[in-house]
Amino acid sequence: MKAQTMKAATAAKKLGIYLPAAPDDFRDREISRTELDELTANPPEWLRALRADGPHPRDVVARKLGVSNSGLARGGVTEALTTAEIKALLEDPPQWLVDERATQAAVRAENARVKQRDAERAARRAADGDRA
Repeated sequence: MKAQTMKAATAAKKLGIYLPAAPDDFRDREISRTELDELTANPPEWLRALRADGPHPRDVVARKLGVSNSGLARGGVTEALTTAEIKALLEDPPQWLVDERATQAAVRAENARVKQRDAERAARRAADGDRA
């Protein structure tokens, strides 16, 4: 039976790293599920360094900045950022980042409100069902 493999891009996404910054011997081949598990369990120095210092892929940048991927695009961030660049943005946030973080906070609050409302409705339905 052939080992299950994935493209390097898929493995990089699962590892949360920016593929172009990975070593050539990682980027230029298929990665087996076993290798991915080993990289996850015992990350080599290059992987630890990429995770710590970057450059980071867009989804990681967005998460670290507390915005959505769309918010990054609206802010004009199209390239991968390093940890130092992310830290600099957080220390002295430009207006787009302040606005996007506020938008993200409002979205999270609305999602929490809807979840609470749905839970209350479900509880009422369950209580009404008990009376029937």
